Amino acid sequence: MHKPFEIRHNPTLVFSYAGSQTLASQLTQGAQADVFASADTAHMTQIEKADLTAGAARIFAHNSLEIAVARGNPKGIHTLSDLSRSGLVVVLADPSVPAGKYAQQILARAHVTVRPASLEPQVTGVTSKIALGEADAGIVYTSDIKTNARITGVPIPMDQNVVAGYAIAALKNAHDLAGANNFISFVMSPEGQSILNEAGFGAA
Repeated sequence: MHKPFEIRHNPTLVFSYAGSQTLASQLTQGAQADVFASADTAHMTQIEKADLTAGAARIFAHNSLEIAVARGNPKGIHTLSDLSRSGLVVVLADPSVPAGKYAQQILARAHVTVRPASLEPQVTGVTSKIALGEADAGIVYTSDIKTNARITGVPIPMDQNVVAGYAIAALKNAHDLAGANNFISFVMSPEGQSILNEAGFGAA
């Protein structure tokens, strides 16, 4: 996303990647940033209620979730109910993270009880453990599957799945508010949406 924008606008972009809850907490504690993008609307609402946004937040992408397994699916995991099998090492994102909250909702809809081996502070921890062979399965975003060649996705039926809306907004304490708004406009543009689509995200 940043390279095409930099070529066009010639800024130097610096990204801070962390769980939405961590980023929201940092901002409410005074961290400086120009733009905040969240994997849910709840953490964006937290930032808005703290009066930190410079304008209305916008939904810039959607994402659903899949069961993540090692390449080739060696454990033969095909449904959410398989995640409750004895001896299977399942890791999930912590419920304080959007992906963890969504995983809880999905498992509840499917009436499946899972005892995770760990609850990761961000969804990348789930994908990393599966890719490294430290876990057998987890629940992650479709975009995580598409961008990690070492894991495979097992689809979750839509009647059990969650479609997450990703929100973005410029911030009041931005060093470059015009640049922040330009970046958001690029994300929302056909070119920006095409880049997100190639990374596994659904359109805004």
